Amino acid sequence: MAKAQIVRRRRGNPVTRYLRETNAELKKVTWPARQDALQLTGLVLVVVVISSAVLGLLDFVFARVVGFVISLG
Repeated sequence: MAKAQIVRRRRGNPVTRYLRETNAELKKVTWPARQDALQLTGLVLVVVVISSAVLGLLDFVFARVVGFVISLG
């Protein structure tokens, strides 16, 4: 039983261990330059807007087609 307590003490509190390990991992990250981050953010926004427009158009077309098919029956 004494060994189990020693092992628990070495491991530490799970919350503080998690925070310590997270901090260590974040220090390893290579962060993009501000200009790169802004360009990538703009690119993501453009792709989202285009995707939304395409999906909205497809939804409109399919709704019309389904409405037309239902009106035939």
